[in-house]
Amino acid sequence: MSKKIAVILAAGEGTRMKSKKPKALAQVLFSPMIDWVIGAVKNSGIEDICVIKGFGAEYLDEHLGDSCKTALQTERLGTGHAVMQAADFIAQNGGDVIVLNGDAPFIDSDTIEKAHALHIEQGNAVTVISAQIDDPTGYGRIIRESDGSVSKIVEQRDATADELLVKEVNSGAYWFESGVLLTALKSLDIKRKNGENTKKEFYLTDALEEIKKSGLRAGSYTAQSSDIILGANDRVQLLELNELARKRELEKHMRAGVSVPCADGVVICPGAKIGADTVIMPNTTIKGDSQIGEGCIIGPSSLVEDSVIGNGVSFNSSVCYSSKILDGADIGPFVRVRPGSVIGARAHVGNFVEVKNSNIGDGTKISHLSYIGDSDLGTDINIGCGCATANYSGNKKSRTVIKDGAFIGCHTCLVAPVSIGENAYTAAGSTITEDVPDNALAVARSRQSVKANWVKVKQPYKRKV
Repeated sequence: MSKKIAVILAAGEGTRMKSKKPKALAQVLFSPMIDWVIGAVKNSGIEDICVIKGFGAEYLDEHLGDSCKTALQTERLGTGHAVMQAADFIAQNGGDVIVLNGDAPFIDSDTIEKAHALHIEQGNAVTVISAQIDDPTGYGRIIRESDGSVSKIVEQRDATADELLVKEVNSGAYWFESGVLLTALKSLDIKRKNGENTKKEFYLTDALEEIKKSGLRAGSYTAQSSDIILGANDRVQLLELNELARKRELEKHMRAGVSVPCADGVVICPGAKIGADTVIMPNTTIKGDSQIGEGCIIGPSSLVEDSVIGNGVSFNSSVCYSSKILDGADIGPFVRVRPGSVIGARAHVGNFVEVKNSNIGDGTKISHLSYIGDSDLGTDINIGCGCATANYSGNKKSRTVIKDGAFIGCHTCLVAPVSIGENAYTAAGSTITEDVPDNALAVARSRQSVKANWVKVKQPYKRKV
């Protein structure tokens, strides 16, 4: 089987986006459009990828890292010229090359694979990926020969009246035999440099014409979904892409048994997994590779990012980042779970509580207005209102340990490193700086003193009548 490689075009500025970043980094459901394209390519089994960068190249370099090879297009002289920047990559790898637009996020692996299968079956030198749309205005039309092969791609401005009636349009994605592509592009580049091309630019549609002149076959694979042609030239169109992708994801999860009683503000990103009978309430966002179990209630007004949530969890008006929440836990409202935390089964974390890089044991309750950072809490602990683990000394962070069954009184400050023993108590208002043994009561506050008639004597302020 012929080797398969990919070239992704991402040099476009996207002037109407009014961004200092390249258009391919504009996000759909919180992922750059180019990541959607790269994901589809990799899911189709293609690992060798070259991204053509241009405007804002430093942002692409930072985003891609070492995940793909890149080539720089210093002048934007058309899609054909862009692919020429990957000539060394194509020549070294050979085989068949798919060329895709980095700002067309809805290309999918199934389309890539089936288009290549047709490319091989028909012995094509080039196979255009096309789509059938009701209103083809503005798109290049696919004009076919009587045998079904592609005769040409004609742009809207150049089309005859009959050609304008054609509803099969060019998506801008192509499979090429790599050697044939390089030969065609070199020929076009020579013509450009010699002044034979009055446009001073050359495109992949020009390469198709050059290949046809050589007597080689051009074919077309029509994608099942016309969405593959969609891109965004400005923020308004980007919103339309986001809304289309959002509705797709919601429909997928609802058909799998997830309830969305009101879709207002609900965003579920691709990659999220949600169990049956879970309810996603309004204004809730689920990002990254989050996994949510069965029978949960998530939201309203919540964010779950790169986190794992067990079965039967209630998560109300709260946020959770890169953490785990185990079965039956009750979270919220207004809880912030920061990265590295694990909240145990049947635990309760109540209103205005922040948990950071901490382990909360099964059945433990942190009801309100507390901060638990860099701590390890056992099971069935009660944390009173307004408690804090003072984990940072100014130059290092230390951990607090609270063992099973302990009771931490209201407004206790635990200064780490410190350990509270099993079934131990701290008195309300204490600042604990030393370990507390099992079953002990720790009181760390000054004795109350009442001075009778102090106000009348001192008159600290003049009362207003």
